[in-house]
Amino acid sequence: MGLIQREIEKQGIPTIAISIVRRFTEEVKAPRSVFLRWPLGHPLGEPGRTDQQMTVLKSAFKALEEISTPGTIIDLPYRWKRYEDMEL
Repeated sequence: MGLIQREIEKQGIPTIAISIVRRFTEEVKAPRSVFLRWPLGHPLGEPGRTDQQMTVLKSAFKALEEISTPGTIIDLPYRWKRYEDMEL
């Protein structure tokens, strides 16, 4: 995603990535990202949890406005409730 983001940003359009695999996000040097420690396939949240999904989206848009240094990754504080006891 970071590769595509950089090309879009060259055209003057700001982007934000929602990452659940921090290592990949760091490697591709995405311009701006938020990171969640959640299971693969669920970057916006738990199925059926529209409240949680909207919270993630709002946080991502807020980060889009706040991040000024390319390559910045903001760790979002949200927890995946179904897996609180698991190491993700």
